Amino acid sequence: MQIGNLAWAAGWTSLSVLLAFVASVLGPGPVDRPADPVVMIRVPGGPFLLGAEDDAPDERPVNRVELGTFEIDRLPVVNAQFASFLNEQQPDSAAEGVLVDLDSGAAKIAKLGSRYAALAGFERHPVVAETWQGARAYCAARGARLPTEAEWERAARGPDGRTYPWGEEPPDASRARFDYKLFDYRPVGSYPAGATPDGILDMAGNVAQWTSSRYLPYPYRADDGRENPDASGERVTRGGGASSTAGLLRASHRNIGMLQADPVRRPPVTFRCARDAE
Repeated sequence: MQIGNLAWAAGWTSLSVLLAFVASVLGPGPVDRPADPVVMIRVPGGPFLLGAEDDAPDERPVNRVELGTFEIDRLPVVNAQFASFLNEQQPDSAAEGVLVDLDSGAAKIAKLGSRYAALAGFERHPVVAETWQGARAYCAARGARLPTEAEWERAARGPDGRTYPWGEEPPDASRARFDYKLFDYRPVGSYPAGATPDGILDMAGNVAQWTSSRYLPYPYRADDGRENPDASGERVTRGGGASSTAGLLRASHRNIGMLQADPVRRPPVTFRCARDAE
């Protein structure tokens, strides 16, 4: 299994170098140019119930959280968008730390010299080469931030506490990408039937997503240190992934991004941005 993973990663690395070389010679092009404008969805503020009593222990106790009105990306960030961001930054010397990790064969962004490019055919796949710090820096460059896990869950569940982003019906192949291999994920927006009533897509399955929150027990309190960006510890991911079972696609499900794990063993994690509503 490990040998197969290494061979697979080596193959992608060779292709990455070739495509990055082409991009460096030809200059900016469709490989690393964002294809679509960013759309954000407004989520009204107010109280809602975070967590679930009948599922995993770390989702308990259910607690009432008061949120202000915020906006959140309709779709996760894609490789073309993140490569464009990297080309405008100096990621190797960023104050936030390392912004991108290209050591994993799962990365679909390549670098040659100082230039980054999305691999051809993966421009609209969710980015997974970013670090948590890189996700934060990308959102900050847009005048935004990562959503807290409370905001993420509120966007996915709505004020009525849906079990899944689309409602109470169990996941199926039309609504989400699940029960596949770990890295067998699809371009963003591939499952429109899985949208929330507000039109937010890809909140279940395909690739898990970063939040700003440290992985700490409930009840959730924004002022207890879990939202301190400088604090050490794992950060919460939400949404499940391509290899998740149906039960892990619940909007209340919590996981971690395995920040300390070897890149080969680290699960793919993408992200979307949020911001306080004006």
